[in-house]
Amino acid sequence: MPVEKQVFVSIDNISKSFNGNLVLRDISANLSAGETLGLIGRSGAGKSVLIHALRGTPEYKPDQGSIIYRINYCQKCNRVELPNPGQPCPRCGSSTTVREVDFWNMADRDPLRMAMKERIAIMLQRTFALYGESSVIENIFEALGDMEEKAKVERAIELLKMVRLEHRTMHIARDLSGGEKQRVVLARQLARDPILFLADEPTGTLDPQTADLVHKALVEAVRSGRMAMVVSSHWPKAINQLSNKAMWLESGEIMKMGAPTEVTKEFEVCFQKTEAMMNVTVGQPTIRLEGAKKYFYSIVRGVVKAVDDVSFEVKEKEIFGLVGLSGAGKTTVSRMISGIAPATGGLVAVRIGDEWINMSEMGEMGRGRATPYIGMLHQEYSLYPFNTVLQNLTVCIGMKLPAELAKMKAIQVLTSVGFTAREVDRILYALPDTLSVGEKQRIALARVLIQEPRFVILDEPTGTMDPITKNSVAKSILIARKELGETFIIVSHDMDFVLDCCDRVALMKGGKVVALGSPKDVVATLTEGELAEYANNCEQTAEGTQ
Repeated sequence: MPVEKQVFVSIDNISKSFNGNLVLRDISANLSAGETLGLIGRSGAGKSVLIHALRGTPEYKPDQGSIIYRINYCQKCNRVELPNPGQPCPRCGSSTTVREVDFWNMADRDPLRMAMKERIAIMLQRTFALYGESSVIENIFEALGDMEEKAKVERAIELLKMVRLEHRTMHIARDLSGGEKQRVVLARQLARDPILFLADEPTGTLDPQTADLVHKALVEAVRSGRMAMVVSSHWPKAINQLSNKAMWLESGEIMKMGAPTEVTKEFEVCFQKTEAMMNVTVGQPTIRLEGAKKYFYSIVRGVVKAVDDVSFEVKEKEIFGLVGLSGAGKTTVSRMISGIAPATGGLVAVRIGDEWINMSEMGEMGRGRATPYIGMLHQEYSLYPFNTVLQNLTVCIGMKLPAELAKMKAIQVLTSVGFTAREVDRILYALPDTLSVGEKQRIALARVLIQEPRFVILDEPTGTMDPITKNSVAKSILIARKELGETFIIVSHDMDFVLDCCDRVALMKGGKVVALGSPKDVVATLTEGELAEYANNCEQTAEGTQ
């Protein structure tokens, strides 16, 4: 039976600074049981900082203001539940009292504070913290803790169905795609039976169709009255689907708060390509796949055909997209091209100068000769946490340039991925952990481009970017192609981004290429259900891909 809606979380005028930079200013909001607060804003707007403050992460303690939780507390078994005066403890049946918990005015080891933190689940952007050698269902079992075996199996299957992964039950976690890993992480967090779920871009790396299914599952979990949720996203559609009320943050301040559709309609932005950006003559083929295959073998699962008989070419200066749902084989193809995952059949070759290199052939005369010319941005990118942004872009990647030249080159590439001159001044000597996830993602992209590779593979480059930043990256890719002669392979489920950037795309399903051509032509092959996910495409952008 749904819990009566009472104020559960009170956020009162909190502010937070890092190294003198104000990242949150006078933020206030209330959240009731059975409600979702949606946070929308650009990268660096303060969304992730607010979520960490709600979690009670020590380094995110507010400089001023308070965050108060109002809960039912059972002193006998230390159980915490959503506020519902007079309700007995569901664990031991004892009477409960309504208590107020202020994380920031309690000792770290206070039993009530610890009990509250146990009932808060958090899901961070692009964090795939799984037991890689264990199966998917074993990862869920671990999160469920001590339960009767039958009940544990039933709950695990229920959670996997909720995130649409019941067909991956016995797969080893390390073999999953990035989007599939993210769904397992989501299932693990829900397995904790939280009363508050903090979700920082929970579907940022999922294809739109899968994201929609996960959104519906989260909405059902909140509406059941079992929990409340705070969710951040840069996608207006996600905020509209998930939230009861929304907050638009910009540079740490509330720009607007209210009904999700009213808040998000002011945030939406659409990228427009110019003829000059697209006026590029492509060259001869530089990447070639002929009947390429990548099979995995397992005693439990048999033969897994991650990539099955794929053929296409990518030409010099072309921007080529690999699109499809999670698990379609996009990332595996990109890893085959880069030499990380050699093909088990067929040919995968890249052209260096006038010679073709077989990327399945080991050694310095094989793929070792080509890899220095290949730039790759993975979904699970990382920066050196104890080095500044400037050092991450120069000395950490072995760039041997005079200090001033290295700095000028770093500033140039940061500007090309969407940072303003003012933002560059702020971040150049900052440590990565003081920046937002979206900012770190753009810096990771800059670190690839600064090495001036012959061609660049971007695996879900816009997974957690807001629309404004995404548009800046789209523009930077087009400019890099025109000015630097770069060739790009973009692995994505973001059809808006693909339409913005790509000359041609290959649509993958079940490890196979099922359509190959211009973005507009490939979009025409999608089902009505899939097309509905791309309803917000700009009409002019789609026309520009003809």
